[in-house]
Amino acid sequence: MVRPFLRYPHPCLRTAAQSVDAVDQGVRDLWEEMLAAMYAMPGHGVGLAAPQLGESRRLAVLDCSDSRDQPIRLANPELTWASEALQAYTEASPNMPGVSAEISRPAEVEVRYLDESGQEVSRRFDGLWAISVQHQLDHLDGRMFLDRLGPVKRQRLLGNFRKQTKKGKR
Repeated sequence: MVRPFLRYPHPCLRTAAQSVDAVDQGVRDLWEEMLAAMYAMPGHGVGLAAPQLGESRRLAVLDCSDSRDQPIRLANPELTWASEALQAYTEASPNMPGVSAEISRPAEVEVRYLDESGQEVSRRFDGLWAISVQHQLDHLDGRMFLDRLGPVKRQRLLGNFRKQTKKGKR
């Protein structure tokens, strides 16, 4: 059974997640739960951060492969480099069903993190992988993709989301 996603504006979604001390079996188990939740997302989710499931821990998973069999597990990820070139992509979150917006982010990034064996890794991501890892880093910092929009567009989308939530459609 997959744990339900928190609904915006749950406080866990707006709070910076805590670093993990080590990659242990508890972390590995949570990663597996996160991957199951990500793979079960409607529309083929390509990433998930632990706070989206109510775990305030700096853990994320990604899989942007066409075959959906190349998962990457990240503990304590941090951005170490970003390209000046930007790429736009329509982003969404299972924490705000029905809401999406085009966001521009660096087209390439480098991220340092602990992998599933607890080893520090530095890896460069591009394309959808870069978008997804940045989206997850935002979640780990207590940010939502809407925070990257201008105030007018953000307020309009939040207003529409609240109206739909009150009507019970989301």
